[in-house]
Amino acid sequence: MFVRLAILWGAVSIAAVHAAQAQMPDPAKAAPATQSAAPASLNPVIRFEDATDAAGIDFTHSFGARQLGSLLEGTGAGCVWFDYNNDGLPDLYVVNGRPLDDAMHPYPLKAKPDPLPHNHLYRNDGKGHFTDVTEQAGLNPDLYSIAVTAADYDNDGFVDLLVTGYGRSLLYHNDGKGHFNDVTAKAGIKVDGWAISSTWLDYDKDGCVDLFVGRYVKFDPKYRAYYAADNYPGPLDYEGDTNRLYHNNCNGTFTDVTDKSGIGAFAGRTMGVAAADFDNDGWDDIYIANDRTENFLFRNKHDGTFEEVANDTGTAFGQNGESTSSMGPVFADFEGRGILDLWVTDGRYNRLLHNSGKLAFDDIGASNGVSQTNAQYVSWGTGVYDFDNDGLLDILIFHGGLIHLIPQEHTLFRGLGNDRFDDVSRDAGPVLSARSVARGACFADYDNDGKVDAFLVNLGAKGTLVHNTSTNTGHWVAVKLRGIKSNRDGIGARVEVFAAGRRQTAEHVAASGYLSQDDSRMHFGLGAAATVDKLIVHWPSGREQTLEKLSADRVITVEEPK
Repeated sequence: MFVRLAILWGAVSIAAVHAAQAQMPDPAKAAPATQSAAPASLNPVIRFEDATDAAGIDFTHSFGARQLGSLLEGTGAGCVWFDYNNDGLPDLYVVNGRPLDDAMHPYPLKAKPDPLPHNHLYRNDGKGHFTDVTEQAGLNPDLYSIAVTAADYDNDGFVDLLVTGYGRSLLYHNDGKGHFNDVTAKAGIKVDGWAISSTWLDYDKDGCVDLFVGRYVKFDPKYRAYYAADNYPGPLDYEGDTNRLYHNNCNGTFTDVTDKSGIGAFAGRTMGVAAADFDNDGWDDIYIANDRTENFLFRNKHDGTFEEVANDTGTAFGQNGESTSSMGPVFADFEGRGILDLWVTDGRYNRLLHNSGKLAFDDIGASNGVSQTNAQYVSWGTGVYDFDNDGLLDILIFHGGLIHLIPQEHTLFRGLGNDRFDDVSRDAGPVLSARSVARGACFADYDNDGKVDAFLVNLGAKGTLVHNTSTNTGHWVAVKLRGIKSNRDGIGARVEVFAAGRRQTAEHVAASGYLSQDDSRMHFGLGAAATVDKLIVHWPSGREQTLEKLSADRVITVEEPK
């Protein structure tokens, strides 16, 4: 049964503030990992099932052509879970490609379908079923859509959407009545070229989320590979592009600060984007996963500008010093140290980057076996969650062919603590062994049973609702933030959960993984602990809030102190 506990604090005592500050980790003095295995008495078993048909979700991705023939078609699409009607249930929005002018496709359709493939909004009824409300919501743009990210950019209490795609991007304002209005021009958002993964972050901490828009390559549809039967032009056959940064003016409009911020000086081939505070200085940074180009890590300088530090921090290249086809980045505290590590899927080994806390990362994927197992696949959408609620983070990865429609099975690594994982992929249910050409994936506990589920977008095929049916699972808590001085969504807030002698840390981020965004509620598995001893929220505004002795197995809505 879904239970919501709203905890509204009008003020925080000095003692509580000091207690919260005392728990903020010093990255220069990070303690060694202390996570141990989950209590043996739990004996959880992670299992998933295909619930797509039962849930009434009928989504089929289109790349707009008879067969795969270009980089644009092969990139795929993503999705987002967000509560657009504020009923406490995460709804699903999935973006889609569509046929363009015949000159855009090497293998154009002989006849265009009617109606054309389009994006879909599915409303969650709370009973495991979804209703397609796309038309009522006004979310069917004439756009070859690629990715989506959600945030309440005007702090009016309703979550808005940015849809990126080929040729332009669209900002949709949620009117609070179940409908979205295109306010792109009014808001001052103008993105040409090929926009892809994007994210929201309050980089200057003024209480309004700013917008980072990633762009891929300067795509030329007229260019064809010489050996067209074998391949099509890849990312290095096109010139890279610059990303865009828009500052939120807190009045419904944005100002392009790309060049002023320093971000415009770097051209890459963006695939995935994640923004979080990797160095624990209280200011969000931006990580860019690039395709066949060194990755970027933009460190926030606290004055509206960023410095690019990927090469200096060990986050620019793959394990062998190569520029990999990086896809989906996720920031997560794997070891319970209060410091965010970085997980990145790619076309080779994937990267599990251990954050030393000293502005440096070490790739430990090879030492724990995660990289070797995934070397046979091309990895795309991914989620780092405690799927069995034992108090340890697990990694779910979806795979699929890179330049051909080659279906692949998917992998799941169960966290064992101390940077160790167990490959339980083939024991986690037939849905993970069913091969598909995966692309974007988004994660949420859509049925509010305390177990994190996923939706997977498959290239040119039907999407999959991956329902978590794990057994013997532990307790859990989910945290829904509501900012007052900080941005309404609490994006950029750091949450620490203490239970049964363990500390877990997570930051509320917008986009995560490949082309997608997860539910805004922050999920923590608690193992055998039925009580949260202490929950600390470090708000972007600088305020700290401490809550104690909270019962588990519920969603807790925490409002920032006024």
